[in-house]
Amino acid sequence: MDQLALLFVLLLGAVISVPVGDRLSVPAPVLMTLLGIVLALLDFVPNVQIPPDLILPLLLPPLLYAAVRRTSWRQFAANKRPIFLLAVALVFVTMACVAAAANAIVPGLPLAAAFALGALVAPPDPVAATAVAGQLGLPRRLVSILEGEGLFNDVTAIVLYHVAIAAAVSGTFSPWKAGLDLVLSAVVAVTVGLALGWGANKLMDVLGEATLQIGLTLLVPYASYVMAEELHGSGVLAVLTTALFLAEHGSDADDVMTRLAGHTFWNIVDTLVTGVAFGLVGLELHNAIHTASGRWGELLGWAAVVVCVVVFVRLLWLLPATWLTKRLHARRDYDEDIPVSWRETVVMWWSGMRGVASVALVLAIPLETDAGAPFPSRDEIIFIAFGVIMATLVVQGLTLPWLVRSLGVRADTDVEKEFAKALAIRASKAAKRRLREIEETEELPEELSEQMVRRAFDIAVRISPEVAEDERRDAYRERARRLKRVRRIQQEMLSAARHEVLAARSEPGADPEVVDRVLRHLDVRSMR
Repeated sequence: MDQLALLFVLLLGAVISVPVGDRLSVPAPVLMTLLGIVLALLDFVPNVQIPPDLILPLLLPPLLYAAVRRTSWRQFAANKRPIFLLAVALVFVTMACVAAAANAIVPGLPLAAAFALGALVAPPDPVAATAVAGQLGLPRRLVSILEGEGLFNDVTAIVLYHVAIAAAVSGTFSPWKAGLDLVLSAVVAVTVGLALGWGANKLMDVLGEATLQIGLTLLVPYASYVMAEELHGSGVLAVLTTALFLAEHGSDADDVMTRLAGHTFWNIVDTLVTGVAFGLVGLELHNAIHTASGRWGELLGWAAVVVCVVVFVRLLWLLPATWLTKRLHARRDYDEDIPVSWRETVVMWWSGMRGVASVALVLAIPLETDAGAPFPSRDEIIFIAFGVIMATLVVQGLTLPWLVRSLGVRADTDVEKEFAKALAIRASKAAKRRLREIEETEELPEELSEQMVRRAFDIAVRISPEVAEDERRDAYRERARRLKRVRRIQQEMLSAARHEVLAARSEPGADPEVVDRVLRHLDVRSMR
């Protein structure tokens, strides 16, 4: 099997893992990691030869962009305090604790290299957290915090990692320079992200066509990442800034086709790239086996210690951080998402899985220092990091569904229904206001006006049937049943029409372009 065949196997696995994971109640990223581990144990499967410096630029931009599409800047702003405690403060604390433990147990490991190990295992993976948590029916507030933590902790961890690597390679370290680099990296990233977001938004107006606009959204995250990195900024933060800008300003309410096609396109990209990313995580078992040759007991012991540090530091940090956030929330009545019980705090703790970013960072560790000597304890760092990734991703990923069920943590569907009902009423009122504006400028027959009023009410009822009163709700349900029957008959008629048109494509003298144009017209009719 060559590298290209291995890539196709991972892509196929990414598609199959979704329905299999749903049936087995196992998150798809965990299944893909297990597939990668199985492939790594087969003799005929080659070791992955992707240059380490390309893993983050290739995989992270589309994954981050897809994740940001599911949230908003308002949500981040509202949750800035819990996100800061998890994405910034916890990364610092985890890095320091891992560095202290690794420096104490690994003979000959310099402090700078230990801090590099701490930085690369500190950030929970944003893709793993959102992919796993999103399938478990967790309360939206928990998913929001996990998404915010996962998206922003990479920014902190990657900058700290580069500072630690520079200190280990050069043998010198300046706290002031490190702090300045952190600030400059953030400023450059935000500037690049906003500039590219603004430019992409203007360019979308010029492109017009949905296909070209969606193609541009695929290119923009890569451009944002690469440009920020070239200017010594944080590529991850630049992608987040660009994506948040486009989410806020790049959506036209009336551009239905672009929105529907874009949603489908990014779901496909998210599924495929996530599958490949976690498959590559499992395939790194090749490197771990090579590193541990003849030293399994010693290396496994060190990895176990670091795993315990990573896991329990998160718990020991979350307990007081959650308590403090609750106190401040109750005192100042902030509109933010926080865990409301110890059960939700435990679920947040167990959701701290490591993944793609940690793999990319550990593979990017230099082979030599500036003095020409081998990078200190590089093999040991690689094995320990892989142990942390496997333990958190596979063990926690496989047991998280069981833990969620055991603790009875579920989404508050009543709150979601009330919010949907409020939105339904707002949508219906907006439609009625527009109808009144039209009636002021146009002469509408009374029958048509009454029909449009009913249509405005139907907008709300279709979104949330709870809007209607009991009697009207029963009448609406009866009307909905009739409408469903009419639509079923219409769909069968349109299906017959599509089959007939598609059959004409194979007839002699048929113009395929004309056939496809007519078929697209029928497809659009079928969506109404």
